[in-house]
Amino acid sequence: MNTAIALADRAPGVFHSAPIDTVETHDGARLAVRDWGAGEPILFLSGWALPSDFWGPQMVAFVGRGYRCIAFDRRGHGRSSDPGFGYDHDTLADDIAAVIGALGLRRLTVVGHSMACGEIARYFARHGGRGIDRVVMIGAITPFLMRADDNPDGIDPVAAAPSGELLASDFPAWIAANTDPFFVADTIPETREWAQRLMLGTSMLAAVQLAQANFITDFRDDLRRVDVPTLVVHGDLDMSAPLALTGARTAVLIPDAQFLVYEGAPHGLPLTHATRLREDMLIFMAATGG
Repeated sequence: MNTAIALADRAPGVFHSAPIDTVETHDGARLAVRDWGAGEPILFLSGWALPSDFWGPQMVAFVGRGYRCIAFDRRGHGRSSDPGFGYDHDTLADDIAAVIGALGLRRLTVVGHSMACGEIARYFARHGGRGIDRVVMIGAITPFLMRADDNPDGIDPVAAAPSGELLASDFPAWIAANTDPFFVADTIPETREWAQRLMLGTSMLAAVQLAQANFITDFRDDLRRVDVPTLVVHGDLDMSAPLALTGARTAVLIPDAQFLVYEGAPHGLPLTHATRLREDMLIFMAATGG
């Protein structure tokens, strides 16, 4: 048992359930959970092919400010089990519900990066947003990436095919090719290498199937169901989720959304602009009762 968690659990007047290392889902997958600190809870959800380690610096900072910080590794990621199925947004939304239910979370702030924003939106559609008071979406891939008759500005599947083929045939090569756009020019090599190692710990089957799910899934109706205050943050140099196609449209579809654009920020904004993001999140949470 984590001693710090055990001590926090005994502290009076805080929202904290008994410490849990893993949560079992309805279909038998086991999700590895990090649960640090005490106070009002924040659930951090990582982007595609990234485990909960990605949020470590932000979680440490928020624990220091008196919050309870929770994150879990998505199935097929990090320390969670790799069941070989369930790599779709309905199942992932149900996995979020399993964690929220098992830990008894309420008055929750949920912070999602990249594909996690789609999972959050689908959670509202499937579970009514149970337990969540506010949402922060960063570098969202929502609402709909693929070109379609009713989404003419989306990405052409033919143009996207070579990237998908490289991912399926040589995952390390795909990661190497996409590392530089994730960061800013002055990001040190050690940080870039750390992120690459995190991604390489992802199940290749999960990575391939979730990349396809992210591309073809339409979240427009799901976003309209997000009925709590939401902060949408996006970088104007995001090459993975182009601002006009994703963040800008996401903010329009959510009924109660604030929208912040970070000039010069890439898709890895939670790392490259960590201090600014943290301060903006604190302002938003204070203004919305968190």
